[in-house]
Amino acid sequence: MGRTELLFPDWFVWGAATASHQVEGNNVNNDWWAWEQAGGHIRNGDRSGAACDWWNRAEDDFDLACELGQTGHRLSLEWSRLEPRPGEWNDAAFERYRQMLAGLRKRGIEPMVTLFHFTLPAWFADLGGWTNPDAIRYFSRYVERVIEELGDLVTLWCTINEPAVYAFSSYLEGKWPPGQKSIRQMLRVLRTLMLAHGEAYRIIHALSGDAQVGLVKNFPIAEPARPDSAIDRRIAAQVDRIFNVLPMNAALTGQFRPPLGFGTVTKLMDSVDFIGVNYYTRFLFGLDSENPAGSLTPRLKPGAEISDLDYGEIYPQGLYQVLKRLQPYGKPIYITENGLPDADDDVRPRFLLTHLAQMWRAMQEGVLVRGYYHWSLLDNFEWAEGYAMRFGLIDVDFATGERRIRESGRLYGQIAQTNAITPELVRQYAPEAMPAIFGDG
Repeated sequence: MGRTELLFPDWFVWGAATASHQVEGNNVNNDWWAWEQAGGHIRNGDRSGAACDWWNRAEDDFDLACELGQTGHRLSLEWSRLEPRPGEWNDAAFERYRQMLAGLRKRGIEPMVTLFHFTLPAWFADLGGWTNPDAIRYFSRYVERVIEELGDLVTLWCTINEPAVYAFSSYLEGKWPPGQKSIRQMLRVLRTLMLAHGEAYRIIHALSGDAQVGLVKNFPIAEPARPDSAIDRRIAAQVDRIFNVLPMNAALTGQFRPPLGFGTVTKLMDSVDFIGVNYYTRFLFGLDSENPAGSLTPRLKPGAEISDLDYGEIYPQGLYQVLKRLQPYGKPIYITENGLPDADDDVRPRFLLTHLAQMWRAMQEGVLVRGYYHWSLLDNFEWAEGYAMRFGLIDVDFATGERRIRESGRLYGQIAQTNAITPELVRQYAPEAMPAIFGDG
């Protein structure tokens, strides 16, 4: 390979990501809080509780992000704090978010704000959430109020986080609220989320002329469990089509295709200024003759390196594949999430270096990647996995609230501060990755 270092542009954004319910604590007015209290839904019986206490101490972690050279942070707004009851707005919550956003900017950190990151106000969930015929109207009202109140502090907006993940997890697998298991409802919700994205895109641009608006999409690699099996290839291709292709094409062309729907929606046409890529892993799909419904269940490749608690295969090349796949769309791309659960922090340094090297490779081939946001800045409440999975560059003791920057956080800080990956850095933090990155020892 012969490279001496991997250099990134001076303008490249280095950041990390969080989500409101996972870090703020005591979001008592949303559907996830109720789901947790009901019991039986979260690993080890965990409940989000105070989480990372961000509602009170976010600025402390902004200081740590600044110390690590980060120039961007992706966070989400908690709809249930801002509109705890239908049509009733919480001015104090808006003011707290203003403080957070201003605090980021004061530290030289550009905020990227997500409007919907999996949680719904309890009142909206009680009305059926995204299955309610008026769902888009409720969401649009919320978006309009947010832009009016906070639009002067934000340029980068994400409308919906991972619409396919939400639809699959909440309405097909049933492991997230409301716990349904219906292909019909899953497809209905996914379509509604895409329509809500299109409405939000138009509202934001109407109220904030310089805004950049994107859709955040999780892009898992879907491959056949048995490559020589035509059935497995077809199953994997269909999963990829429904999960990856159809939502992205809808946002870019306005066209719905079966089974997501049929026809063109004007408000969806060209409704992304940038593509937010969440990439974590590769899954295998194939026929399960004993349980045909299980054919849609993702599997891990036998013998592959797997992260904590069987979360997923560590497959850096997949990030390159996703970026190259999106290149023909011609849209700027932000890696809005990328990470792994690694409580011991013994794999994350290599994970970071090898994934960033694959991102660099794609950039050298002309892919318009503008920034990278690691998931996550700090350990947090990981939905159905509770506190068992540790994704943070910063370790959190949830009993005391104490923070400790992990070695991977220090590594990421050095990359952000120098805009480079050097052989010396790789030898210091993950020497086993030298062949994959620089082609030598």
